[in-house]
Amino acid sequence: MTVQTSTSAKTEDRGAARALAGGVLFSLAFTALIAWAGPRLDAIRLLPDTGYAWYYWRLPEPNFWTRLSAWGGYFLHQAFTFWTIWYAQSRGLKYTRGLHWINRVALLGNAGFIGLHFVQTHLFYDGLAQDISIFMSQGSVIVLLIWVLLMENNRRGLVWGKKAPISQETVQWARKWHGYVFSWAAVLTFWYHPMVSTPGHLIGFVYMFFLLLQGSLFFTRAHVNKWWTVSLEGLVLVHGTLVAVGQGNGLWPMFFFGFAGLFVITQMHGLGLRLPVKLGILAAYLGGVLWVYNDRGWDKLNEIIRIPAIDYLGVAVLALLISGGLWVARRLRRKPGAPVPAGAD
Repeated sequence: MTVQTSTSAKTEDRGAARALAGGVLFSLAFTALIAWAGPRLDAIRLLPDTGYAWYYWRLPEPNFWTRLSAWGGYFLHQAFTFWTIWYAQSRGLKYTRGLHWINRVALLGNAGFIGLHFVQTHLFYDGLAQDISIFMSQGSVIVLLIWVLLMENNRRGLVWGKKAPISQETVQWARKWHGYVFSWAAVLTFWYHPMVSTPGHLIGFVYMFFLLLQGSLFFTRAHVNKWWTVSLEGLVLVHGTLVAVGQGNGLWPMFFFGFAGLFVITQMHGLGLRLPVKLGILAAYLGGVLWVYNDRGWDKLNEIIRIPAIDYLGVAVLALLISGGLWVARRLRRKPGAPVPAGAD
């Protein structure tokens, strides 16, 4: 009996890690299913591509049912993820190596909505792209990435391990509410695209599946595993670079070196790497830049700073918005005539 109890406890302790591994395998397998079923959608007639602001994969003549299938699926999925986050936070759950029952509900529910979107694509095709701009879908993911940079400022800093001057109150507020923001970004982007089998869509859906998996493992140790979370950040490099290569616009170095620059400047400093390893990664990055731009042309070198500049500026703007909102909230809550606490203003 003692041996059985001990074995059961050890299995429970590894529950979150097992769920993470299983979720990764499920994500890869389902992406393979999308690739296998993709040719079935090739017969659907689409309008010509008219430029960078045009999203190609949408029906020329949508109808009530195509819109209802996409928006209905999105709203149900969004409400479900918001509810799981609210439930977990309202119950005061603690971080554990196992799974809370609400984690199991979230995992099964997200898997169900993934399957629903697959069926919806093959019956109705259209996603949310019919009604909202591609820039909203892309922008939501950018907000997610910037939010992570701000939220992780205390742990890994912003520039070579050095923290940005962001108040603890701002960081704590960002941590408290990040689940809702990340859920919105992931679910919106997930339902924006039909499950077609272009290389860009396939790597994009792998990334979305991973984000939904991460969002299902709240209040577990797997959710805050530094190697897993930095991998989620790094997948943007893979996706952005592959999409740019596929489009043939010659902009792949901007995405590759831009997101790699974020890793060198910020993200790798949360991994506990020793200084020689960090310097080796920096040297490899600079060597790659020299090799590529020696042929590409030094006049285009500014490409590599565009993405980091946007993201770091975004962190500053986000920090100001949150801190400003908190300041306004304090002012509104203060009773007339009440003394102002020291440092509140």
